Amino acid sequence: MNITLSQAESVIAAAKKRAAEISTKMDICVVDAGANIVAFARMDGAWIGSVDIAIKKARTAAWFTMGTHELSPLVQPGQPLYHIEHSNGGLITFPGGIVLKHGDEVIGAVGVSGSTVDNDQLVAEAGAEAIR
Repeated sequence: MNITLSQAESVIAAAKKRAAEISTKMDICVVDAGANIVAFARMDGAWIGSVDIAIKKARTAAWFTMGTHELSPLVQPGQPLYHIEHSNGGLITFPGGIVLKHGDEVIGAVGVSGSTVDNDQLVAEAGAEAIR
């Protein structure tokens, strides 16, 4: 099962709302379980450089079926996944990518970029909450 366009649009709407509440501008990407883009939004004034980061955060979360914040400690020097970000055409392993589930089944992921990684994570969590 994959995320529907309607669900993806709900994720983006909730993420945009949270971004506005914390006075930041974000790039928001929703992918299906296979890491294919279903929906994308670039808020007015959001950094162009964050477009690729949002996409890669969403794809990373989908491909590894875990939040990018969970990968962060595993990719540090001396850890088991050190340098994994160089695989799959480039991954992003810092906060802001969250797996989207229907029950226990992964249906996609959301990736958010445009502010601090803490804000990226908050906005991604708000988006994910829209379909829980």
